[in-house]
Amino acid sequence: MLEIREILSHVDHTLLTQTATRGEIRKLCDDAIKYGTASVCIPASYVADAKRYVGNRMKVCTVIGFPNGYDTSSAKAFMAADAVKNGADEIDMVINLGWVKDGKYADIEAEIAMVKAACGDRILKVIIETCFLTESEKIRLCDVVTKAKADYIKTSTGFGSGGATFEDIELFAKYIGPDVKIKAAGGISSLDDAEKYLALGADRLGTSRIVRIAKEMESQGN
Repeated sequence: MLEIREILSHVDHTLLTQTATRGEIRKLCDDAIKYGTASVCIPASYVADAKRYVGNRMKVCTVIGFPNGYDTSSAKAFMAADAVKNGADEIDMVINLGWVKDGKYADIEAEIAMVKAACGDRILKVIIETCFLTESEKIRLCDVVTKAKADYIKTSTGFGSGGATFEDIELFAKYIGPDVKIKAAGGISSLDDAEKYLALGADRLGTSRIVRIAKEMESQGN
């Protein structure tokens, strides 16, 4: 069984609610630093302030084309470049799901490549929102994300009709390229589930619940 500190080191500690305040974002950063998470994942409008606040103590991640994914490719590339300019270390972008349904996989690949170019040397994670996809669409997108040279494929925004599943992580692990990592996000609410996602091949976990569990364990003297 993994130690909770090991699990926390794979967590993108996340706050993406529409009403998130500056104070809440700073508290998120404080907790992330204290508990040693991989990053904080926050709205783009807070990136510059958060980066000034955390400096080099914590990676700052933000979201692009979130949560619906139907912004134009040029808009997504601009948002990614703006986020990097403001200090973002990592970018999580949402693909155009309508393009998936239309079979426009070449356009999806081109868009991911465009955003990756805008990110420079920063990490790019691609959210495919698995709850809206068929198995064959998920498999095809593993190939698209690999060819576009993104760093991660990610299950979910947390704003769709469902989040990560063990089956999707197993599927990703089978079909994704060797240079692409996996992020599970949405609905991860226990240490057992977090550990299982990591065992199945996930490298990152998008959640706020694991830090809350760590706090509860700390308050109980564990």
